[in-house]
Amino acid sequence: MHVLLIEDDALIADSVRQALGHVGIQVTWHRNGAGVVATLAEERIDALLLDLSLPCQDGIDVLTTLRRAGHDTPVLILTARDTVADRVRGLNAGADDYLVKPFDLDELLARVQALVRRARGRQQLAYLHGDVVIDTDAHQATRAGQPLVLTSKEWTLLDLLVMRPGMIFSRGKLEQLLYGHAADIDSNVVEVHIHSLRRKLGQEVIVNVRGLGYMVAKSR
Repeated sequence: MHVLLIEDDALIADSVRQALGHVGIQVTWHRNGAGVVATLAEERIDALLLDLSLPCQDGIDVLTTLRRAGHDTPVLILTARDTVADRVRGLNAGADDYLVKPFDLDELLARVQALVRRARGRQQLAYLHGDVVIDTDAHQATRAGQPLVLTSKEWTLLDLLVMRPGMIFSRGKLEQLLYGHAADIDSNVVEVHIHSLRRKLGQEVIVNVRGLGYMVAKSR
């Protein structure tokens, strides 16, 4: 699962990134809404977490712009604005949910997962291939009926691939999505994760397309 967080408070952003990252959810953080439209066009974003009191542009204006542009990504507003009028305004502008600061991180996680479940539809959450069953939302995977234990990075990587079966991701693209622009990661870190996943899931689920990258075989 990949979440876009628009929040100008670095402490709040860091807390959210740690809480969601702990369960394998990838979080991309922007301090303002300037690059939101471009990010949604370039990346697969499952949910948008949006503060309202942003520098330069109010969060409601950001949300209105997104909806007018045709983006239907689920939006959860995170804000200190706590009046009924504020909630109504946010929901009427196109938000799917509204959470007032300060909030409990466990509640935030539950609301994000609920938003994505509704948007995807439960029938799309289960990926089937041979004797492998994967539910990335519930973080459950089995092979021949036996549960598999995956690391948080493996879940993040698997989620990226499973949600677009048949789409080839280059090693560089997967590296960027997993680690951002970090300069201190090993050059073969993606291959290490892929090798571990193929060992656990079987060789047929994740396909190595020579010279291009990796993809997940279509569900069957």
